[in-house]
Amino acid sequence: MILGVTASGKGRLAFCLADEIGAEIISIDSMKVYRRMDIGTAKPSEEAQKRIKHHLIDIVEPSEAFSVAAFLDAASQAAEQITRNDKPVIAVGGTAMYIKALLHGLFEGPGTDEQIRSELRALAEAEGLSRLYAELSQIDPAAAERIHPNDSKRIIRALEVYKLTGEPISNFQRQWDIDNAPHKWTVIGLRREKSDANSRINQRAKKMITAGLVDEVKGLLAEESPLGQQSRAAIGYAEIIDYLNGKTNLEDATEQIKKNTRRFAKSQRTWFKTFRNVHWLDIEPEEPFESIFERAKTLLNNIESH
Repeated sequence: MILGVTASGKGRLAFCLADEIGAEIISIDSMKVYRRMDIGTAKPSEEAQKRIKHHLIDIVEPSEAFSVAAFLDAASQAAEQITRNDKPVIAVGGTAMYIKALLHGLFEGPGTDEQIRSELRALAEAEGLSRLYAELSQIDPAAAERIHPNDSKRIIRALEVYKLTGEPISNFQRQWDIDNAPHKWTVIGLRREKSDANSRINQRAKKMITAGLVDEVKGLLAEESPLGQQSRAAIGYAEIIDYLNGKTNLEDATEQIKKNTRRFAKSQRTWFKTFRNVHWLDIEPEEPFESIFERAKTLLNNIESH
């Protein structure tokens, strides 16, 4: 498994490793699952997908919801299928909840209470989501650090768990047990200095606009089935939707994409610190890919020889 913050170079590394050892790739990305959401999710090119088989890309319509449980089922089936075909498996991505599920199995949290949820939704509508996020920051700073301030679904769920049990959701999430993992993984993490990571994020955002992200979003909005709540909230798409609705100009929308992606990367770093047994590869700002590739292979060989 290869993990890292967004724009860290993990996708290219996974592709080249897979090409060298004859592996197939499982994507660990909550937005690459959506069909026709290509530019804003930085999907591998058609050519790359023809050369190396990728799993869990383009499996859901943008109008549909997709859960961690659905991901884990699909990823486990893909890993079993690849293994049955006597091929190595490389999983790559940065969606922390999905990575956690692959490494430790699913977290069985407390049940739900529709009355509590309805009350929280009404409060968010009346006083704004920021009011709920501020409450979450008070009762469960660890969860607030990982959850985006605009992620209404996870904010409401975290508050619901607290109201149901009197305990922060982060306490329950620590109970995930590595023995429940459906597949045993060797984990490599790509780590860059924050300034380098931010620079790469900013460059990627500009490239997405140049590549036609606005037209991609226009096309998705024109479809018969509208974008669902999850896909609509994806970074890159939410900001362009605001632009198309006249809420901002394209320059400001692009800057907001950069800002929100940098914030997302910060959340990823926080999550990754909680993962055990990650073999980190520290990358220099101007390090050529060939050097990264060779160091990754050396690291894998050293891990396998122990």
